[in-house]
Amino acid sequence: MGRIVSRALVGALVVVQVYPLLWLFLTSLRTERDFAGGNPFALPTSITFDNYTRAFAHGNLGRNIVNSLIVTMGANVLIVLFGMMGAYALQVLGFRFSKVVRGLFLIGIVVPVQIALVPLFIDYSKVGLLDTYQSMVIPLAGFALPMSIYLFSSFFEYIPHETYEAASLDGAGPYRIFARITLPLSVNTMVTVVMVNSIFIWNDFIFANTFVLSDGLKTIPLGLQNYIGAMGKTDWTATFAAVCVTVTPLLLIFLVLNKAMIYGLESGASKG
Repeated sequence: MGRIVSRALVGALVVVQVYPLLWLFLTSLRTERDFAGGNPFALPTSITFDNYTRAFAHGNLGRNIVNSLIVTMGANVLIVLFGMMGAYALQVLGFRFSKVVRGLFLIGIVVPVQIALVPLFIDYSKVGLLDTYQSMVIPLAGFALPMSIYLFSSFFEYIPHETYEAASLDGAGPYRIFARITLPLSVNTMVTVVMVNSIFIWNDFIFANTFVLSDGLKTIPLGLQNYIGAMGKTDWTATFAAVCVTVTPLLLIFLVLNKAMIYGLESGASKG
């Protein structure tokens, strides 16, 4: 009976999670007249791919995807690089006040991003970083570093300290140990950090809306505003088609790498 109940609960959760995505995909294939005049939750009476054509033609969707890819990849490189190096210094090398510094980093998890918008805008305007990729990459990476350092440092506790001692006796320095031992063992945690942060970076609206001024640098969340026409009229079917195009890459990557991501979360969160 317990197994039946647990499977029923899991099935209900799956339906709740999958149904919005399925509805989104089916709605993106409906005609405008069918969506406006019929039941929005019913199956499409006719299928059309014209919505996807309009999504790319009217919304500059291709450029928005490229911008989101650049920002996501740039921020993830900084997050993984500095997160691993910071965790390596705090957890493996260690120093006198390493625990205090780690605690200060963890406090950054609860700091809301909204309080940094005005100071960052003023600083960017002074140094000429407004309306650039860097204006989005830097704060996205900075606010993601506390969780990244926490996951990496928690995972590094699993690596036996004797391994580092043996490498040191063989003449390896801290940089070589980091490159030859710590880095290869942290692949699953790296995948976890990249996937968790990619979801938030890909869907970021607040930094892009604050620091981006030109249409050529708009990311996907800003680009979806282009489907709102005069008097607030929205091309809903084209919008749903655009959303389908933008969420598909993340879903595919998550399905391929979900085992490594789950393992990284378990190994990073069960200690620390």
